Amino acid sequence: MNYEEILDALETGSMRAASPSKDEWVVNIEVKQAILQSFKEGVNISYEGVYEGFVDKHNLPPRYFNLEDQVRLVPGGSSVRRGAYLAPSVIIMPPAYINVGAYVGEGSMVDSHALVGSCAQVGKGVHLSAAVQLGGVLEPIGMKPVIIEDDCFIGAGVSIVEGIMVQKRAIIAPGVILSKSIPVYDAVKEEIRPRGAAIPEGAVVIPGSRPMKGDWASSQGLSMQCPIIVKYRDSSTDASTELEQVLR
Repeated sequence: MNYEEILDALETGSMRAASPSKDEWVVNIEVKQAILQSFKEGVNISYEGVYEGFVDKHNLPPRYFNLEDQVRLVPGGSSVRRGAYLAPSVIIMPPAYINVGAYVGEGSMVDSHALVGSCAQVGKGVHLSAAVQLGGVLEPIGMKPVIIEDDCFIGAGVSIVEGIMVQKRAIIAPGVILSKSIPVYDAVKEEIRPRGAAIPEGAVVIPGSRPMKGDWASSQGLSMQCPIIVKYRDSSTDASTELEQVLR
C-alpha cells in the first residue's frame, strides 16, 4: 500500500497506528512509515479560498464531515487532520485539534483546547476535558503512542506524553502530568510503579508532590510533582462522583 491508501484506511478505522492484541498493544510500523512519508513528499500550499491565511502540506488537509459520519464537530476553530479516525457519536468542542494517525472511539468527547496528538489512540466512552494534551508519537518508529483505553475520564489540563498508556476506566484528575520520566506512586498498594508503566485499570490518579533530594533542596522545602494513585474505582459509582469524593 502507498501512503495515500494507508491514510484512507486510517480515516475509515480499518487500519490503526496501534491496536490491542490479547493483553498488549501492538504498533503498526507501516502506518508510521506512511505518515512520515506523507510529510516528506508533501508540499506546502496555500489554503486560500478554503481556510484563509493558512499554509500546510498539500496531502494532509483538514477533514470534512457530513451527517452520515455521525460526528458532531461544533463550529469554532477545531480541526481534524487527514488520516485521523473519528467514530460515530464522537463530539468535538472548539477549539480542539486531532492530528494525523489518531483514533477516537465511539461516544468519546474531545473538549475545548484539547489536543489528540499524532497516532494517539482513544477508546470508547472517553472524556477528554478542556485543555487535555495527548502527545504525538511518530518516532522512534516502533514506540507505542499515547493510549487511552475505554471509559476513562481525563480531567482538565492533564498532559499525557511519551507513549504512556491509561487502562480502562481510570480517572486522571485535573492537572496531572504523566510521562516516562515521572514515577507514579500507588498509595493503595504502597509501591512506586516502574517509570513508563501503564496507569492500571480503574485507578484514580491525582497530582501530588515528593521531597527533592539534597541538603539545599531540603533546606528550601522544595518538592517535585508526582502522580499518586489514591484509590481504585468502585463499579457502583461513575467517574465524576468518584473524582469529587477523592478531591474533597
